[in-house]
Amino acid sequence: MGVPRVYCECEVCEEARTTGVNRRYRSSVFVESDKGEFFIDAGPDFRHQMEMLKKRKLRTMLVTHPHFDHIGGLPEWADACRWLGEKGELYAPQEVLDAIQAQFPWLRNHIDLKPVDLENGLDLAGYHIHSWKVNHGKNGYSYAYHLEKDGYTWVYCSDSINLNEQEQKPLYGLDLLILGTSFYYEKALFESRSVYDMMEAQELLTKVKPKQTIFTHMSHDVDLRHRYMLSPGITLAYTGLTHTLG
Repeated sequence: MGVPRVYCECEVCEEARTTGVNRRYRSSVFVESDKGEFFIDAGPDFRHQMEMLKKRKLRTMLVTHPHFDHIGGLPEWADACRWLGEKGELYAPQEVLDAIQAQFPWLRNHIDLKPVDLENGLDLAGYHIHSWKVNHGKNGYSYAYHLEKDGYTWVYCSDSINLNEQEQKPLYGLDLLILGTSFYYEKALFESRSVYDMMEAQELLTKVKPKQTIFTHMSHDVDLRHRYMLSPGITLAYTGLTHTLG
């Protein structure tokens, strides 16, 4: 839901409304290199994120899964493409495209929907990108993206929990893992949950051993002013965070 939540007056949401350390948009990544640029996911905060980047147009996007917090900004992107007279390119596995098409049947008028080849991957902005399906708990499924360029490997996995051995396999030995962790410690019943908490995520990290990790997709349970007990090499994402790849 982002931070602050519209109904909430907790300490974190109130701080987000004032000094803004904890003000968080829905999770998204903008990737740029000497060979191009692309977004990963466009939630309902897409317009604000584009304004923050001072960008007026976007050609290419990857989408992880068809939940509103990851695709709610697609109509605004389509409207921008319409006014600019330039068709966007949206890449995702076919079942994700099918779900997006069902929700926004007119999107194809302004954006080309391009299926990701799950066996061979695709190439964008100099990155070779491989995608695979991951467990999203009660919320079904998502897809993660493994990206490699000039020997540097990183993964964007915003929505997952309880990954099995096969789902964990592409995470081993990364230079960077961007992983969704909604809470530091989530008290809800495990079967009702859909994203790792930070305690569980750190157990995963001891197995897959990335050189660096960024936790994203955080709820208003997480206060960036607080010093959490985290393993070395972990950074908590914040609005506007930039990271050099390579």
